[in-house]
Amino acid sequence: MADTVRDNPALHRFELDTGGRVAFLTYRKSDGVITLLHEEVPPEFEGRGIGSALARGTLETVRARGLKLVVRCPFVSDYMAKHPEFDDLLAR
Repeated sequence: MADTVRDNPALHRFELDTGGRVAFLTYRKSDGVITLLHEEVPPEFEGRGIGSALARGTLETVRARGLKLVVRCPFVSDYMAKHPEFDDLLAR
């Protein structure tokens, strides 16, 4: 598995290669705010930390771009509850 999360703006999603398949996290952007909508990991790769790697890589990218964040994805919301170091990204 490659460990680099990439932005695919044409499909409005962040992607992570998972051995020939792609895990992704869809988003919507507007005026300095990105809304994370839905994360999907291929079923055969569930439970291997891919969802967490995708969430972390996405949040690090959001931080590097200076964006604020709205989370609608339950997986990312749960991830952030365990990783308060990303709380500063939340749009208030």
